[in-house]
Amino acid sequence: MAALNVRVNDELKKQASELFADLGLDMSTAINIFLRKAVQCDGLPFEVRREVPNMETIAAMEEGDEILKHPEKYPSYKTAEDLFADILG
Repeated sequence: MAALNVRVNDELKKQASELFADLGLDMSTAINIFLRKAVQCDGLPFEVRREVPNMETIAAMEEGDEILKHPEKYPSYKTAEDLFADILG
């Protein structure tokens, strides 16, 4: 048997250990399952991709782009007090 030394965040290790204990596994067994499945799949046994923003976030990013392209169409404020005065009337 070969030893494997892995460095992880303390909180992540605690949460994973609790999860695996609930499943009746220890950390070593869980890691072995992951490694066996990766070999069986000839890759990671799950999809790895960047998180896609939701529609609300996409709309906010598009609005920000629009404001940057056409700042003359949107109010600007020199101070936070001016902003709040405009918002609150």
